[in-house]
Amino acid sequence: MMTAPLIDVKRVGKRYERGGRPFWAVKGATLTVSEGEFVTLLGRSGSGKSTLLNMVVGLLAPTEGTVTLCGQALAGMSDEAASALRNRAVGFVPQGAGVLSTLTVLDNVRLPAYLSAGVREEEGRALELLEAVGLKELANQYPSALSGGELRRVAIARALMNRPKVIVADEPTSSLDADNAAMVVDIFKKLARGGTGVLMVTHDTSSIEQSDRLFDMVGGVLSPHEA
Repeated sequence: MMTAPLIDVKRVGKRYERGGRPFWAVKGATLTVSEGEFVTLLGRSGSGKSTLLNMVVGLLAPTEGTVTLCGQALAGMSDEAASALRNRAVGFVPQGAGVLSTLTVLDNVRLPAYLSAGVREEEGRALELLEAVGLKELANQYPSALSGGELRRVAIARALMNRPKVIVADEPTSSLDADNAAMVVDIFKKLARGGTGVLMVTHDTSSIEQSDRLFDMVGGVLSPHEA
């Protein structure tokens, strides 16, 4: 029996005003991501990828179209409910690290568990995740001591803390060298094999072979990738 997609985007668009004229950052995007599927969106900076991801996770309301995330329609959902859904079921890796400077690396990774009612993950899981991204030895450091690439890996470990149903990652390999970028993509691929849905946007074509499906985004328009 087929299950509903974890991400179901139907004819979604986002319109802004530029110089008094309408400008579509995203226009008519349709996309699904199912359990165990690794989907990659390719596109240059400014193509609308981040805008689309922000609508997928409920951080931005679309001008038109619908988004269903883990079986829940985002339209009309309160900010509080959308935030709870993201923390419970979605591992979101935004552009930029977004880590809290007042927390150690370890506590930044553990933060989603703190924010989840009834979730009390042991410290061991956070350390395992830091080890998986090659940062276990920095667990007790503060973000100011880390490089940009290391902060990206902290953000990825944090996104995995609550064992999410779906990973949504915006340029997760930016600021990483080739070896660490390959390691991150391999982590996502293994998660997909275990049933997690993965949606990643990037301008780096090195992950193409790992993806189950590829899309291109050009000028806000999403289309299947052509080899």
